[in-house]
Amino acid sequence: MKAKRPTKAQRLSSTTISTLPQTIIENILCFLPIQEAARTSILSREWRYKWTTIPKLEFGSSTLSKGKNKEKLPSDIASARKNMDERCKLFNAIHQVLLMRQGPIHEFTFNPFGTYHCFELDQIILHLSRNHTVKKLTLAFGHTFSYKLPLCAFSLHHLRDLHLRSVVIDHQPIFSGFGSLRSLCLYNVKISKKALLHLLSNCPSLKRFSLGYLNSKDCTINELFECLPVIEHLTFSRNYFYLRLVLDSIRGELPMSLIHLKYFCYNKMDFADHRLFTFLVVLIKCSPNLEKIVLEIDDCIGDDEEICCGILEKYSDVRLEHMQELEIHYFSNLKHEMEFVKLIMASSPKLKKVIIHSLVEKDEESDLLKILLQAPRASPVEIVLRSMINW
Repeated sequence: MKAKRPTKAQRLSSTTISTLPQTIIENILCFLPIQEAARTSILSREWRYKWTTIPKLEFGSSTLSKGKNKEKLPSDIASARKNMDERCKLFNAIHQVLLMRQGPIHEFTFNPFGTYHCFELDQIILHLSRNHTVKKLTLAFGHTFSYKLPLCAFSLHHLRDLHLRSVVIDHQPIFSGFGSLRSLCLYNVKISKKALLHLLSNCPSLKRFSLGYLNSKDCTINELFECLPVIEHLTFSRNYFYLRLVLDSIRGELPMSLIHLKYFCYNKMDFADHRLFTFLVVLIKCSPNLEKIVLEIDDCIGDDEEICCGILEKYSDVRLEHMQELEIHYFSNLKHEMEFVKLIMASSPKLKKVIIHSLVEKDEESDLLKILLQAPRASPVEIVLRSMINW
C-alpha cells in the first residue's frame, strides 16, 4: 500500500516559514525561551543551526527543565543540594549556548530565581565584553542576594540599555562609563556616592533613568539631577535613601530646569510627607515640557495634609503647557490629593486624560466624579475613574 502523498497545502505550510528571510526567522525565535528555540534544530538539516544566530539570549531558572526529586532530605540539605544542582545545570546550559553561537549577541538577560552564588557569571560577562556588541544587559537577582558586578562589565561600550537588580557596585570611580547608554535602571543596588555620580556623569546620552531602593549615602537631589542633563523619562521608588536625599537638598528650586523631561513616575510615594510632596511639586514646576505624570500613592494619611495644601497654594501659578495625561493609583480622595489633581487640570491647557485608580467606596464614586467634573479646567479633559476596591 502506497504512502499517502502530502497535499499541496501541507507542502506549502511545511516550507513557508523556511523561505522567510533569516532576520525574520531570528525575530520569531527570539519570542521563544532559549530551550524551545534550540529544539527547532530537530526540524530539518536546514534548521539545525538557525537558533544559534538569534541575537537575544535570556537565561534563568525557567531555562532548566523541571525534574522530580523523590529523595527526601532535611530542608536545609535539600535546599543546598537543589541550589547547587540548579546552578551547575544553568551555567552548563549557558556555556553550551555560547559555544554554539554563530552570530552576534545584542541582548543578554540573566534572571535567576535561586539564591546561589554566581561567580561563573563574571567569566560570561568578560566573554561578552570581548566578543560581542551587547546593546542590552539585564542582571536581575532576588532581594535576598546581591551580585558583585565585575569591572569588565564597564567594557561593554555598545550598551544602550542596562538593568541591574540586587547588584553591588563597589569599584573605584575610575571606569569610563557608557557613552551610548540610553536607558538605566538601578533597583536595590548598593553603590557609593562617588561611583553613582561618576557613572551617571559618564552616560552623556542617558534619556531614561529608573531608581528604586538604592543603597547609597550622602547624595543629594541637586547632585543627581546635575548628572542627568538630557533625561526624558524618569521613574523613582520610595526608599530611605531617597527620603534623606530630599531632606538634604530641596529648597524650593532644582539646580537646573529639566527641559527634556517628558515622563515622570513615582512608585510607592508617601503622599502625606510634606517633604516628598514639596519635591514632587518643585520637580513639576522645573519640568516645563512634561507630558505625563504617573503616581502610585503608598501612604496618604498623616498630620501634613494642611501643609501639603499650603504647598500647592504656594505653587498655584505653575503652568504645564505640554501636559497630556495624569494617572494616579490608590487615590483615597483626601483633601491634598484632590487639590493636587485640581492644580494639574487648571494649569494644563493640553491635558487630554486624567485616570484615577480609586480606593473610595462604590457609593462615593459619583460624588468624586462630580467634584472633578466641576473643578476648573484649562482643557476639555477626559476623566476616567477606576475602582481598586477588592483588588
